[in-house]
Amino acid sequence: MAVTFASGFFSAFLVNDAVCLVLTPLVLDLVLRLRRDPVPYLLAVAMASTLAGNLTIPGSVANLIVVQRAAARGIVIGFVEHLAVGAPLTVLTILFGSWWLA
Repeated sequence: MAVTFASGFFSAFLVNDAVCLVLTPLVLDLVLRLRRDPVPYLLAVAMASTLAGNLTIPGSVANLIVVQRAAARGIVIGFVEHLAVGAPLTVLTILFGSWWLA
């Protein structure tokens, strides 16, 4: 659960690729020292980083593209408007993904 939270938290504010690049070797090192199967932990990093990108505008390149294209046409999608959709979507999908991986 800590892996999911860390990956999700950082991916909400940073591009998920960077989060995965940083967290993967850290998670691997820790899990292998504990002599556990690394696959569920690595899947948790990938899942949470991908899904948590939906929480905020900078969390996903796709979000940035949509917001910028909308702005070019005079449509403003602010942080709060995006968060109103992104927060429940992120919470629900990460909970479901965590359940699925358990």
